[in-house]
Amino acid sequence: MSLPRLPSVVVTLAAPGATAADDREALRTAVAAAAAVDASAVRAGRVCTHCGGTDHGRPWATVDGSAVGVSLSRTTDVVALAVGPTALGVDVERVSRVAAAPLDAFTDREAARASGDATELAVLWAVKEAVLKRDGRGLRVDPRSVEVDLDRMVAVLDGVDHPVAVSFPAPDTVLAVAADGVPVTVAGSAPRRRPR
Repeated sequence: MSLPRLPSVVVTLAAPGATAADDREALRTAVAAAAAVDASAVRAGRVCTHCGGTDHGRPWATVDGSAVGVSLSRTTDVVALAVGPTALGVDVERVSRVAAAPLDAFTDREAARASGDATELAVLWAVKEAVLKRDGRGLRVDPRSVEVDLDRMVAVLDGVDHPVAVSFPAPDTVLAVAADGVPVTVAGSAPRRRPR
């Protein structure tokens, strides 16, 4: 059976599982839902492109042997599970987390434009992470080598424009998807942050 081309990236937001394995199982379920197949048709796992390990690294999935683009991101009280027709990267962040832990990840132009605004810094950080996940190298690449242009909704890495989509699915929450301009649909909602 050949997999029909998925028309968009579907990002499912949910409460995270108790373990990383639970989140990976949720990603397998999200793939089945997006592809409209039984979960038994989905194979999924992780592989590190750097060392070849399968206990960490970039997630992958197939439906009846056909590759599907997937990505996963966690932050406080929410997991984002992304499924699409092409390689993609997703990142979900809490604005308050970025504000509480200042990052040395921004170019001079980005820092000047943001002027310390926590929401803009969280958007910049989420976009950088999404693009680096899509690229496959992740944070082995200095995030300052990704130049984010929010006016054009692209991030430039290695001289190449990567279109991005950004949304705010809940208060204090930013979601960024890098999927080469494929439309993005968000399913579910980011759970409200639990009081600590």
